[in-house]
Amino acid sequence: MKMLIRSGAACLLFAAAAFGAVSPQEAARLGQDLTPLGGEKAGNADGSIPPWTGGLKSAADAGFPNYRNGEHYPDPFASDKPLFTITAANLAEYSTKLSEGQKALFKAYPDYKMIVYPTHRSAASPERVYEGTKRNATTAKLVPDGNGFTGAIDGTPFPIPQSGLEVFWNHVTRWRGVAAGLNVGQAPMTASGGYTLVNFKEEFYFQYYEPGMTEAGLNNILLFFTQETTAPARLAGEVLLVQETIDQAREPRRAWLYNPGQRRVRRAPNVAFDNPGTNADNLRTADQFDMYNGSPQRYDWKLVGKKEMYVPYNAYRLQDGKLRYAELLKKNHINQDLARYELHRVWVVDSTLKPGVSHIYSRRTLYVDEDSWQILAVDCYDSRGQLYRVQEGHAMNYFNLPSLWTALELVMDLSNGRYLALGLQSEEHGSYDFSIKRTAADYQPSVLERRGIR
Repeated sequence: MKMLIRSGAACLLFAAAAFGAVSPQEAARLGQDLTPLGGEKAGNADGSIPPWTGGLKSAADAGFPNYRNGEHYPDPFASDKPLFTITAANLAEYSTKLSEGQKALFKAYPDYKMIVYPTHRSAASPERVYEGTKRNATTAKLVPDGNGFTGAIDGTPFPIPQSGLEVFWNHVTRWRGVAAGLNVGQAPMTASGGYTLVNFKEEFYFQYYEPGMTEAGLNNILLFFTQETTAPARLAGEVLLVQETIDQAREPRRAWLYNPGQRRVRRAPNVAFDNPGTNADNLRTADQFDMYNGSPQRYDWKLVGKKEMYVPYNAYRLQDGKLRYAELLKKNHINQDLARYELHRVWVVDSTLKPGVSHIYSRRTLYVDEDSWQILAVDCYDSRGQLYRVQEGHAMNYFNLPSLWTALELVMDLSNGRYLALGLQSEEHGSYDFSIKRTAADYQPSVLERRGIR
């Protein structure tokens, strides 16, 4: 596998990383030969990856000046024609630009395919996020064990990463707005293609990006998140509250659960690591929500380098309001005629389970978009070192914000033909509402009892 490898210590294993701030001279590359978030501005040698020229910075820039917040997003690239289709028959021709997990999907499912389209580097963030990122580049540092960071706010902490842990934290802290709410669906698929849809009302307040916020004012909390189950009826009314910490060595994630049957709020200490994800029928772990979240402390981390790879990107069709879930959700995998893949450069990060600790995944390989720090794919290995599950983050630019973020996440289980589709939007009332206003006071345990619906 051909890699663009960083030299020196950056390729070593980081069990106890102490990397962080780069020199002002290195930081000056941001916005010059590097994008403001740290990607390579230039395209690749043969032009199949174009230069980054700013991405889609607004609804008008995307060609939809009349777009209104909260609506499903029209597709700026709807007129694109496919370049080619990868199938099991021609897999060898493209294998160097695929992950091991992707190749395993072709072997597991004879009908699996990837339709590849022209590459559009659509990722963009607001100017203030770029400014914060440049400041952070010279001040941000990992805490001694890597289980958190200091010296950063209002931007990517490590735009010129020197370790796998820094790339991980870039993903966790990537810009997704200050606050947003969404009604969303989740489908735990059976091997035969059946499912019972679970619906959630989700919202977050990302105080790390609150204008005027200081690092001291964060009180060690990165963001607040609530997830209320609204259907089916037997599950409706459960509410999860999470207060996500920054330095998790100092204080781990705080979580509470409201049980509508008991009408009580209880501390939920197990919303982390490989405990089962909410109402996901054991098809994902808690730390697989948002592709990978929470504490990295159970793994050793290695920054492998960069790779050109076919990844899910500009996935506007998957949240189109005209799309029915029955058209999308098929046996073993989604309807691949609706999925869009493009060639992009990704950071490759390998995490391996530390001796003496437990997790159902002994190893996870992350593929992280260079233009946004969004994880686009993850290969998950079981305790025997065999490929177990494959994750995909079908991303798009929410161009009214703007932010590159997932429109759909998949966790595909190679052991039994099942998969989980989470983040389903197309049959919901609309997409993210980025206009909501929240404060930390809205995300306290005392508020939960007023959030239950029965």
